[in-house]
Amino acid sequence: MASKRVTATVELHRLAHYAFLAGLLVAIIAAGFRSYIEPQILVTTLVILGSLVGAFNLTAKETIPFLVASIALMLAGIVNLGLIPIIGQFLRSALQNIVVFVVPGAILLGMKTIWKLARD
Repeated sequence: MASKRVTATVELHRLAHYAFLAGLLVAIIAAGFRSYIEPQILVTTLVILGSLVGAFNLTAKETIPFLVASIALMLAGIVNLGLIPIIGQFLRSALQNIVVFVVPGAILLGMKTIWKLARD
């Protein structure tokens, strides 16, 4: 019984790792093709992948670093990188996509953290 639970946990953790890799790749590649991709499909895809990462990938020791990195990315998303010549629009779109990808995981993890704090 315990062996099945450990195997299921390992599989979910592996799925979340693949979701993280896929989310980053989609966010960066989509930045180069932003005029050809339907925004609603892109956002939905990134939110689903980010939710998988937040729900299944993070351990207790990864909580604070993930939340700090999420805050840093969200703050960096405020900067108008589109002003940088040649690659500015790409950087801006890539960062916006990465923020959309990270936010659902940050919300889930923040809610888990608050739940644990309230429970203790």
